[in-house]
Amino acid sequence: MSRYLTELDDELCWFPSPNHALEEPNGLLAIGGDLSPARLLAAYHSGIFPWNEPHQPLLWWSPDPRGVIVPDKLHIGRSLQKAIRRTPVEVFINRAFDEVIAACAAPRRSASGTWISPPMIDAYRQLHRLGHAHSVEIWQGDQLQAGLYGLSLGRVFCGESMFSHIDNGAKLAMVALCRHFARHGGALIDCQMQNSFLATLGIQEWPRKQFLSALTTLSRQPLQDGCWQARRISP
Repeated sequence: MSRYLTELDDELCWFPSPNHALEEPNGLLAIGGDLSPARLLAAYHSGIFPWNEPHQPLLWWSPDPRGVIVPDKLHIGRSLQKAIRRTPVEVFINRAFDEVIAACAAPRRSASGTWISPPMIDAYRQLHRLGHAHSVEIWQGDQLQAGLYGLSLGRVFCGESMFSHIDNGAKLAMVALCRHFARHGGALIDCQMQNSFLATLGIQEWPRKQFLSALTTLSRQPLQDGCWQARRISP
């Protein structure tokens, strides 16, 4: 395994094999390049994603293991079941993608900044306009209270970030995503890394080799028509 980062050429949408990613920090693979739609799509199709702090150059990652959720195996505990029944909300697909990513980028009380920089926001808004990036939104009346966004690659959804202004809002968005995605043939949600929030929802850790194999197969398989049509959906 390489001990050195690959510096990307700005004019080529090429990435080294994820197998060359560093063990420490886990999954760091390459540095540089741009956030063009072509490069981002090439990255995600290869199991690679961008993430960097505001003061860092653009960094690309493919960690091992990989955090994933199988939509029809999402864990919904009793307290979350009660929240779903008792929280009056409406769920929409792609009603307000720009607002969702802006809310995800807003500084949180527990953090000093955000990795979702203005160039990142612009890049994913371009992917949304091209039909690749999508949002799931939790509304109460005319107020956007929670949501998430990510990329759809066939039967794989690559989750990027989420936000919430209400109790359990982000979990409600994840439940809605999993149910809606599964109804349309979705098979896998890429969560990138394990964390305590996702652990409550039944995230699994797959070896990178297993994840990449599933990604190669599932990303070539289409969803049922209408999955990402902008509209209200069932919670």
